[in-house]
Amino acid sequence: MGLIESIRRWIDGETTDDLLEKADESARPRRVWEEFLVKIAREVEAVMQREMITPPGGVTFIPREYIVYLSNQDDKDWQGDKRRALEQGLFHVLSERARELAGSMQLQTKSFAIELRVDGTLNKGEFRVQPVWDETESGHTMVTIRPASAPSAAPIIAESETDITSPPEAQGDEITVVRPRVVDLYSIELWREGVRQSVIKITKPEITIGRGSRSVAVDVPLKGDPEISRVHATLTLDDQGRYWLMPKGRNPTLISGRELPREQRTMVSPDEKIGICSYTLRIQPK
Repeated sequence: MGLIESIRRWIDGETTDDLLEKADESARPRRVWEEFLVKIAREVEAVMQREMITPPGGVTFIPREYIVYLSNQDDKDWQGDKRRALEQGLFHVLSERARELAGSMQLQTKSFAIELRVDGTLNKGEFRVQPVWDETESGHTMVTIRPASAPSAAPIIAESETDITSPPEAQGDEITVVRPRVVDLYSIELWREGVRQSVIKITKPEITIGRGSRSVAVDVPLKGDPEISRVHATLTLDDQGRYWLMPKGRNPTLISGRELPREQRTMVSPDEKIGICSYTLRIQPK
């Protein structure tokens, strides 16, 4: 968090020091990442301040989404892990900044999204930020403006069935449809806000958990919460009967109230609660 804090102080104008003033020449490639992040964060913050609305005696509103348009060349340069690092840095800095900008007033907008797009009219190094007030479903992950330590989520459940059909065997004029026997390996119990929603039977060793979308199918859909990523986590059952959870979402994934590192497998026991935003999941062994 040292780098992020330094960038935030730079954005706020608390220091004019070069962030890499004391770094040796081997660290210079990081300069491009830092400067680009700071330039975008400053512009998003400026748009956030310009668009912020606080009615008399009311709560403070900010746009729910910010579209950052990049040039074709910058879009090509910022892909893969570099793009994820840029997005994560922006989310962290700006979620903290939004709360600070609201000051002592209550912030009505509890989450916001940042999307990177391309504008072919821009030159390399140029970008523009467009605020979006429309609350219609955008398909993007909403990042929560939350304090450093978040409470654990309550459990939820949904039910689905998998039907695997093999290619038909032709026997004379008849067609025999062969359906392999589906074996339930275990179940997942879903809760939301203390109310059990459903139980999903799991029939394969590795599953995906998340909000899903029309183009992204998940094995355990968690609907109705925009803070959940389309694919928020994967759960794997290994040959020794152990369960491994890997968080992939923007917002935290918890085990018994403990936040897990993103993109890192962690073993989870059936008696532990898995918290994903407003949902709680519990494994039910067969």
